[in-house]
Amino acid sequence: MTSYPLPDLAPAFPELWLAVLGMALILVGVFAGKDKASGLLSWLAGIGFAIAAVLVMMGPEGRVVTFHGLFVADAFGAFMKVLVLLASIFALIMSRDYLEREGVVRFEYPLLMVFATIGMLMMISANDLMSLYMGLELQSLSLYVLAAFKRDSIKSTEAGLKYFLLGALSSGMLLYGCSMVYGFAGSTSFDALAVSLAAPAPSVGLIVGLVFIMVGLAFKISAVPFHMWTPDVYEGAPTSVAAFFAMAPKIAAMALLVRVLAEPFGGMVGEWQQVTWFIAVASMVLAAFAAIGQTNIKRLLAYSSIGHVGYALVGLTAGTVEGYRGVAAYMAIYLFMTVGTFSVVLLMRRQGRMVEQIADLAGLSRSRPVIAFILAAMMFSLAGIPPLAGFFGKLFVFQAAVKAGLFWLAVIGVVSSVVSAYYYLRIVKIMYFDEPAEAFDRGIGTGLTVTLAISFAFTMLFFIVPGVLLDRAGQAAMALMP
Repeated sequence: MTSYPLPDLAPAFPELWLAVLGMALILVGVFAGKDKASGLLSWLAGIGFAIAAVLVMMGPEGRVVTFHGLFVADAFGAFMKVLVLLASIFALIMSRDYLEREGVVRFEYPLLMVFATIGMLMMISANDLMSLYMGLELQSLSLYVLAAFKRDSIKSTEAGLKYFLLGALSSGMLLYGCSMVYGFAGSTSFDALAVSLAAPAPSVGLIVGLVFIMVGLAFKISAVPFHMWTPDVYEGAPTSVAAFFAMAPKIAAMALLVRVLAEPFGGMVGEWQQVTWFIAVASMVLAAFAAIGQTNIKRLLAYSSIGHVGYALVGLTAGTVEGYRGVAAYMAIYLFMTVGTFSVVLLMRRQGRMVEQIADLAGLSRSRPVIAFILAAMMFSLAGIPPLAGFFGKLFVFQAAVKAGLFWLAVIGVVSSVVSAYYYLRIVKIMYFDEPAEAFDRGIGTGLTVTLAISFAFTMLFFIVPGVLLDRAGQAAMALMP
């Protein structure tokens, strides 16, 4: 009888903790009665995310591989996991008032976020194509349900169905790519692939498999040309869910893409650099022009998120430590800008009903001057105007591209950034110079006050101590190097 040693569980304590918490919350939700326990579950889930973040930061130093090579814990994983957990906490805080006002308070909501977050943490720590797929699907299945959470709304149901169908297609392509890589390399382990793919002339089958894997992951980060679902799902899904989609899953999928390309496929930089170069340019250019014609703010933010994925991919395309550091720092800055912007969108209510048109922001500076100022700061930051945080995010990735000799990629990024500034500044112009529309409802919940204050402070004051984030991002990037 063959015996198998028990794997080292310590590196996976955050995931195990959240898994136990999720199962306990199911029992609480079931026995406490449907919606009565929703508030309690949200609090417990938020506290659980905070404890998981502490466990991540207290994790082992250096690179530790466990679960027979399926799971890896390192500085890069720790950095990105903390970002994902912060995003989940922010999303829970932002959701509470919205769900109550929309009449969709259900105890399943925080549970789905817990299980989606476990999947994201597993994606970030994946060290094998099989664990990669398991984490990705655990996240995706929870997100499909969240997109259709407002089940009495046709738009929400349509968004969930569309996301599910296109997500299933991308999963199929990812699996096909994994099977081709396994067939030609003989292993699914990242460590074994890194050794076998270091050959100077990889086979055509491996390159085709790599391309299919990249297609599947490009869908998850909504990079062009696999972005089609994003505007429709953002518009149809509940606004709090759209805010969650714009933060946590995007950070996790970007972390997974960086790890896959830097570690097992690190010896094929020349091959995957051509693909990331194309999708980075396509994402930046398409988002810059497609967002100009949008009248719905959620659709505009969807295109904005596509553009920011393109900027982050500029750092990845560099294929250097500086590039990976730029991606990590960029996703951290993007997180706080997105929190602030969606917090304002969640305040857009008239007579108790959500409004989503950009024209509804007209005259906001007169009726709600503080909110208008915060949103203007977020728009300037997203546009990359100094000295706000968004400027430094773009600076880091463009510097990495120039150092790697990708001069034209950086130039296209700067030009796209200038074009995209048009639609960000148009919102500022509507708020400050257009004829006032009907004022929004008064009142702002404690949760949104907290998220607005934190995101505003980070965005405005980041330039004072950028070195703290940059040092952490640099340590994370170094962990990816052999």
